[in-house]
Amino acid sequence: MKIFKIIIAAISLFAALPASAQAKEVSSVNHPVALVMLIIIGLLAAVIFLMGKALIAGYSVYKERLKKISSAAAPVLILFLLLSGFPSFAQEATDVATPAVVSHEWVTGLSNSTFLILVSVIALELIIIAYMATAFRSFVIIKKAKPVKARQKKFSWIEKLNNTRTVDSKSEEAYNLGHNYDGIQELDNPTPPWWQWGFVFSVVFAIVYLWVYFVSHSAPNQIKELEIANAKAEEQIKAYMASSANKIDENTVTVLEGADVEAGKKIFTTTCSPCHGADGGGVVGPNLTDNYWLHGGTIHDIFRTIKNGVPEKGMKSWKDDFTPKQIAQIASFITTLKGTKPANPKEPQGDLAE
Repeated sequence: MKIFKIIIAAISLFAALPASAQAKEVSSVNHPVALVMLIIIGLLAAVIFLMGKALIAGYSVYKERLKKISSAAAPVLILFLLLSGFPSFAQEATDVATPAVVSHEWVTGLSNSTFLILVSVIALELIIIAYMATAFRSFVIIKKAKPVKARQKKFSWIEKLNNTRTVDSKSEEAYNLGHNYDGIQELDNPTPPWWQWGFVFSVVFAIVYLWVYFVSHSAPNQIKELEIANAKAEEQIKAYMASSANKIDENTVTVLEGADVEAGKKIFTTTCSPCHGADGGGVVGPNLTDNYWLHGGTIHDIFRTIKNGVPEKGMKSWKDDFTPKQIAQIASFITTLKGTKPANPKEPQGDLAE
């Protein structure tokens, strides 16, 4: 173990020496950028040296814990610490291979190769420092495995609720019902109490449900409840539509009379006559005075056609231009055109209305 410590300390010290030697050699160039980078290299080498000593100390403190790690971890640690001296060997190689020739191509007064080598050495030293910090952290977080305590079996509330029986080889004969199915013995293991009471409750509920809804008819069944709900909804719709004269749609519209028809005629004359004619005989649109209709001739059909329009045939939707009451007025006026004699009636189109 002492030999291992001496080897690591020598390697770390050797990693720092070449950097200082290189600083002396390159300092003859007397370039400020090179001097700064060499100082950084020397400082990083000192950090590597100190971290190497820290790793040795950490290894000594946690050697008892490391004994429990696989024996393959020790060679990996030695290889890692040997690699920590690699920047010094890289620096020596660059000192021998790179002549002290000044270049003015990239950095003024410093050659491209020298600058790249110095940057590479700094980057490599930073990587080694990060790796050594990770290794040191791995020493610290090694923890002794705690013995697993045998879990004691507890009688849970679910077992109490289910009234579970624990049967072993000694008490098995006491619960054996004597039934043998291909070598499988049937034991007396009744269903849980909650299941038994649930079954009894379901039977009682079924009897009461059958009597109330299908024997005595003291309460309406689902079909009767649906009919009652629909009837109530129809009454609510009628009351709502009656309370609001402008809440008319194609399902509730009725034929209006008197002033409403006159109001519908005015709207038809100013808006609808360009396509259907002032007398309803038809221009671009169909004839509205005969018994043939393209989209239905009832008040509901006419209201729907005016409201939604027929975009594929060039008729726009008027629901954004007129209120439902105004559309009902227009539709009521159109019903009065049936059987009139326009000056130039258009040929019949659509289906004959009954």
